[in-house]
Amino acid sequence: MSLTLAHAATAPAQSTQVFVLPLGTTSLPEAAATDLPAEARRYVEIALADAQKLVSLNHFSHQHYFVVLEKKVSPDLQFEALRKAGHHLQGLLKKEKTATVFVHNLSGVPEAALALAEGLFLSAYQFAGYKTDEKSRQAAPLTTISLVGDAATAAQVTELQHVLEGVAFARDLVNAPLNKLNAQQLADRLAEAGDEAGYHTEILDFAKIESLRMGGLLAVNLGSPEPPTFSILEWKPENAQNEHPYVLVGKGVVYDTGGLSLKPTPNSMDMMKCDMAGGAAVGGTLYALAKNNVPLHVIGLVPATDNRPGGLAYVPGDVLTMHSGLTVEVKNTDAEGRLLLADALSFAKKYHPELVIDLATLTGAAVRAIGTEGAAVMGTAAPKTTARLLAAAHRVHERLVEFPLWDDYADHMKSDIADLSNLGKGDAGHISAAKFLERFIEGTPWLHLDIAGPAFLTAADSYRGKGGTGTGVRLLYEFLTKQLA
Repeated sequence: MSLTLAHAATAPAQSTQVFVLPLGTTSLPEAAATDLPAEARRYVEIALADAQKLVSLNHFSHQHYFVVLEKKVSPDLQFEALRKAGHHLQGLLKKEKTATVFVHNLSGVPEAALALAEGLFLSAYQFAGYKTDEKSRQAAPLTTISLVGDAATAAQVTELQHVLEGVAFARDLVNAPLNKLNAQQLADRLAEAGDEAGYHTEILDFAKIESLRMGGLLAVNLGSPEPPTFSILEWKPENAQNEHPYVLVGKGVVYDTGGLSLKPTPNSMDMMKCDMAGGAAVGGTLYALAKNNVPLHVIGLVPATDNRPGGLAYVPGDVLTMHSGLTVEVKNTDAEGRLLLADALSFAKKYHPELVIDLATLTGAAVRAIGTEGAAVMGTAAPKTTARLLAAAHRVHERLVEFPLWDDYADHMKSDIADLSNLGKGDAGHISAAKFLERFIEGTPWLHLDIAGPAFLTAADSYRGKGGTGTGVRLLYEFLTKQLA
């Protein structure tokens, strides 16, 4: 994206400015009214007295906007209201073709301007796409969001810029179609981002994957005319504060037809380019961590392939030997994501990690359970670790719902002829899928995020937009950086 967050000591005269005001404001603070004629001030204060939450004042050469904090039951929800106000504001700025906006924080809440800028930045995201007409290829008018004075420190502005660039990077990957982003191209894009941000990338090719006996990844790839990849992203600064790394695992199915168990639902393949959103989130998170020089050792693993019914495609009834040595009976080739993840989780154990977190657009069951409003989480990490992840999720409003991982669910994944089946019963599919994954990460603290609902939206939703949302980047960054406290 060409949009930049900046810090400014002051705002120039006759510039477009935004003032974040305290809860319940009915009269303008002097700092927000010094340049206003008396008539303009009265207009704004009448609107504030009428409980309007966003008031615009058009000076024709520039505009002033006044955003009032909303009363919410928690600070987290108050910040979310500011992000949504940023979305509303972006629409007004776009209409006025504003290039630069200056944001003041008069609310008394220290991070209010940052939350507003976050919503504004994410709402301004545009996927470059492939249209050829000149109008469609024009850059968005907004190029700079400047936070003024003590609205934020320069360090906070830079940190937020890099996190949001990580989100935009993940969105770009998810929005790209298969013929522009196959498994090799995904690996290359992750490596290019590493070169820019500072993390190291190793890409395992077909021969190396085969030598590691990653039976799940190899099986899913059998129907593809293109080879799989397994990307290892590593951010290991010299001042890393953790003795054992955090390992992030992202599903990288660049397109999913369902394989020979072809997806039966009408239009269900239309958005299956998004099936690598977990891998995209891992890449975006590593980008943000490295750009901000966060003193944590973090490793990202992204197994990638497409899942097709062609060639020597694996079939229901096949028995696979996985990287861990466990055997899996294939009951349905559309339950392929767990096969890739199982190999990657098993591989992750060699790092003796502090914690493993995987992200995957894994099951329709998770979508049916909680919709696009949140993601499912379950795992074997200590309760306090899960609680910290849930708190981070509320903080950035990428909310998680914790589901049980009771031993009873292991019965769903039993096979008559192998150690496991890759398909459970009709009920609790998101839980039985996680129970399958658990077998490959035993003995290591682990959390599984099923992001099938929020990773890709078919209709625009405030600052999350339409298409790839970059879900997981802000959440993982918030969670990991809080481990330093």
